[in-house]
Amino acid sequence: MLSGYEIAVAGLAAAAAGLINAIAGGGTLVSFPALIALGISDIAANITNTVALCPGYLGGVIAQREDLKGQTKRMWLLIPAGIIGSIAGSILLLIASEQVFHLLIPFLILFSSFLLAVQYRIRNWIRNLSDPSSDAGRNRVAVIPVGLAAVYGGYFGAGLSVIVLAVLGLFYDDSLARLNALKQCLSLSINVASAIFFLFSGLVIWPLALVMAVGALAGGAAGGRIAGRLNPALLRWTVVVIGSVVGIWFLIHL
Repeated sequence: MLSGYEIAVAGLAAAAAGLINAIAGGGTLVSFPALIALGISDIAANITNTVALCPGYLGGVIAQREDLKGQTKRMWLLIPAGIIGSIAGSILLLIASEQVFHLLIPFLILFSSFLLAVQYRIRNWIRNLSDPSSDAGRNRVAVIPVGLAAVYGGYFGAGLSVIVLAVLGLFYDDSLARLNALKQCLSLSINVASAIFFLFSGLVIWPLALVMAVGALAGGAAGGRIAGRLNPALLRWTVVVIGSVVGIWFLIHL
């Protein structure tokens, strides 16, 4: 039986996660450890977190809908890749052992933080693989890494937005606000696909998931409104530091 304190902690963590996800990604690096701290098992915490944070992504998409204008072609090509990858990752999570998942957690978090930290250096190299004057060419090249990021998202929800934002930064020379908006759409589609897949797994802790969903929706809407007002470099490095600290903590406590 969950206490009022535990439910409140989960709700506040989800609100913070929704806000951070809307701004730069990495918010689940807050909500997932919060569930672990409440004594939830690793896989149940991951699945509950994935289901609960879907409304937060929706709130962010609605708040940043103006920044999605002119990105229709990108969305129609990348969203299906995200959905397919997400389902593949979700299947992998359910058939893998919890011990393996537990051992991978710190490395997955640290990887996502590293990728975000070096995204600008890698981006210039990646663009040499496609026609730099062709957005369509970039879309075709971006499908594979977006699909792989979605496999990660279906397997381990924490840090998904960090990786998606980093992947988009590798392929598109666009404003942070517009990439954030596209990231929100992709993260929403990836999380919804996983959430639907997990609904009948028996591992969703519904009292926490429902409270967290409300918090994530409020946080995502608030974060989407202020996303374009923040310093991009400061924002990126703040998320990198948060992810690194959380990853090291998990590594120490393996």
